Amino acid sequence: MWRFLPAVNPDGLLDGQAVRQNACGVDLNRNFPSQDWDTAAIEYWRNNTGENPRRYPGQEAASEPEVRWLIEQIEKFEPEVIVSVHAPYHLLDFDGPSQAPDKIGDLYLHQLGVYPGSLGNYAGLDLGIPVVTLELPSAGIMPSLDQIETMWVDILDWLNTRPQNEQQAAGL
Repeated sequence: MWRFLPAVNPDGLLDGQAVRQNACGVDLNRNFPSQDWDTAAIEYWRNNTGENPRRYPGQEAASEPEVRWLIEQIEKFEPEVIVSVHAPYHLLDFDGPSQAPDKIGDLYLHQLGVYPGSLGNYAGLDLGIPVVTLELPSAGIMPSLDQIETMWVDILDWLNTRPQNEQQAAGL
């Protein structure tokens, strides 16, 4: 069974420029309560981003209603995998306990790493749920229907060809 969440950052999507932050100026993909949030999120933001407002993780983990809602969805639905759609890096990112797919559609695997408070850190590493991130080339241009179909087929193929022990653990 699949659950689709068309937009988990409606403020950023409707901003007119498709920004990372919500209306409170928090980068939602740095606000998840990963195990390292308390010790690393603010320090990482200060020291590694130069306090870039686009990467502000918030005053505390899961301070934002969008993040709390998504955590609730993960807890209720108990997904076997999370597919997240971002832009604009035109690549495939992956965080989690299983073998990453080599490609999805025309997106090739290039793992970006995890960050304090990221969904990949929280769900992929802390909860052990594979997080497949499709980094599209543009936030403002949808892939063609053929590209979407190819991505869908590739995701299903990856799910069905994972080692048998992973599939059993995931309930497939």
